[in-house]
Amino acid sequence: MAVAQTNPSGSSSHLVRAVLQAEKLIRPHIRETPLEPSAYLSDAANCEVYLKLEHLQHTGSFKLRGAMNKVFSLSPEQLKAGIVAASTGNHGMAVSYAAQKRGLTPTIYMKGGASPDKVALIKSFGGKAEFYGDNPVDAENHAREISRQTGQVFISPYNDPQVIAGQGTLGVEIYRQLDSVDVVFVAVGGGGLISGMASYLKSVKPGVKVVGCWPENSRVMYECIKAGRVIDFPEQPTISDSTAGGVEDGAITVDLCRELIDDFVLVSEREIVDAMHLILRHERWMVEGAAGVAVAALLKRKSAYSGKKVVPLLCGRNIPFEKMKAVFEPAIHHQSQEGARG
Repeated sequence: MAVAQTNPSGSSSHLVRAVLQAEKLIRPHIRETPLEPSAYLSDAANCEVYLKLEHLQHTGSFKLRGAMNKVFSLSPEQLKAGIVAASTGNHGMAVSYAAQKRGLTPTIYMKGGASPDKVALIKSFGGKAEFYGDNPVDAENHAREISRQTGQVFISPYNDPQVIAGQGTLGVEIYRQLDSVDVVFVAVGGGGLISGMASYLKSVKPGVKVVGCWPENSRVMYECIKAGRVIDFPEQPTISDSTAGGVEDGAITVDLCRELIDDFVLVSEREIVDAMHLILRHERWMVEGAAGVAVAALLKRKSAYSGKKVVPLLCGRNIPFEKMKAVFEPAIHHQSQEGARG
């Protein structure tokens, strides 16, 4: 199906054109991930559920789309200057993969004690990992300072129009694959993904509902939206580590999220883990916590969308091995015992 004609409105209208430009630019370099019906979730939620399998993207996460659009939009002079980024994992992998395609070795700043698995993946995709500070904010501030001192291009994980437009190509794919979609469920961190997706989907289908999903333990953007501005909000540990972290001052995503998100759902850690177990057991996909957030939110809000065509986004699979064992081994052991008794 061809890309639909758009009807943009509101402060997100400029994004729609950027999303369509990104779609042309990065299409040769990314995977169009499948959209598959889920019989189990459709029955459990009393609606038509289609899982968007973005965890099958080249680097195991949607982050590749935004990084690819940014890197492939850089001028020769910018490329010569080099690239830096800060990441807890997925963004760093994506920037590394995209930069390698253009013959560059980017420097990815990470907090001290970062997951060895994610460090190894960043290196495998062509990046160089450096460590600074005790938390992701320290690493990001240091990366920005390096950018200011050296002239290297800093690539934000969400607070950049070109990154947001790249993430928005997920909306293009979903509409191409299911133009009758009624509702999408998206886990939210800095807001770039949901802003890009929603701007496009609402331009081609104004009635579509976009549901923002957060862990109760880490919901900074949710609180910023409520406050109408960027605020600090205390976080607790969450299995959805790829959506964790604060929102930087002046983030363009706050206003976009306020305009574009129709419904807001907070889910507990237990609900997230149960959703991850469900996806493994019934769909045979092992996904990271943020993907579990979207499915948990659907199950929590199912009565509001009965009979609708619903798409939860499985946004990534990059869960460190030790955490994977801790999350999934109990469920596998329990299932084995149930099978033995049966």
